[in-house]
Amino acid sequence: MTTLEELENEIEKIKERNARVEKDKAWETSWARRLLILILTYFVVVVFFCVADLPKPFANSIVPTLGFFLSTLTIPWVKARWMKNTQARSHVT
Repeated sequence: MTTLEELENEIEKIKERNARVEKDKAWETSWARRLLILILTYFVVVVFFCVADLPKPFANSIVPTLGFFLSTLTIPWVKARWMKNTQARSHVT
């Protein structure tokens, strides 16, 4: 049989896990993360363009970087729509 102390420990573990999940979610949706992705993507593309000896690597790296960045901005909207549609279908049984 489970004791009251064991139940309290389990509840505390759940609360700690929820706090970690909330912090992780905050990071995933933060502008700091998005800006970091934007900067890192730009530098990776610049390095690739330089290695590939393409013209104007610093200017030409802006377009693919912005394209990738914009795709990260649309993901929350797509996710919300997908979740709504998936939830609606799962209740139609």
